[in-house]
Amino acid sequence: MEIINWTSIVESLLFAAGDEGLSLKQLAEVLDVDELKASEVLEDLKKEYEQNNNRGVMIVQLAGTYQLATKKENANYLKKLVDSPHTSTLSQAALETLAIIAYKQPITRAEIEEIRGVKTERPLHTLMAKVLIKEVGRAEGAGRAYLYGTTKEFLDYFGLKSLKELPQLPEKVEDEFIQEEADLFFEKFQETINS
Repeated sequence: MEIINWTSIVESLLFAAGDEGLSLKQLAEVLDVDELKASEVLEDLKKEYEQNNNRGVMIVQLAGTYQLATKKENANYLKKLVDSPHTSTLSQAALETLAIIAYKQPITRAEIEEIRGVKTERPLHTLMAKVLIKEVGRAEGAGRAYLYGTTKEFLDYFGLKSLKELPQLPEKVEDEFIQEEADLFFEKFQETINS
């Protein structure tokens, strides 16, 4: 008989869910157990984090969802990481995500992923940590997804007075030309960030 390590599974699920978190109902559905069992496993993991001072994360409940969060005691070190010059460059994924947000804002994560064709959770976290984007509201309809937009820091960083100063996108072009233009844009964008 296989022994299931429920706390390990829940920890992985919460990590993968990121800042969107998971509701008790979602956890129960994924684990294929009732909500009482899911709640017990969640509480066990929560206690494990609270009792072990060597752990750097904890479980928090926000707006009906559970998520992993860093412990407040480690805030100074997290701030150093964010402020570190080694973290000043943006990945290609973050640059693509930032360009999409700049031109299409306000925009949901799902809309960004549809344009990019890949997941964007990590690039969004990076851009928010660097205060280049922020949540600017909620979309209408089911789920009320977060809407993302650029910040004043984005404008300051790139020397723009307003978003109207962003270069115009061509209306109708060949796919190959679009790729070349995007590559050039991201190259210039990266040079600006690194300088």
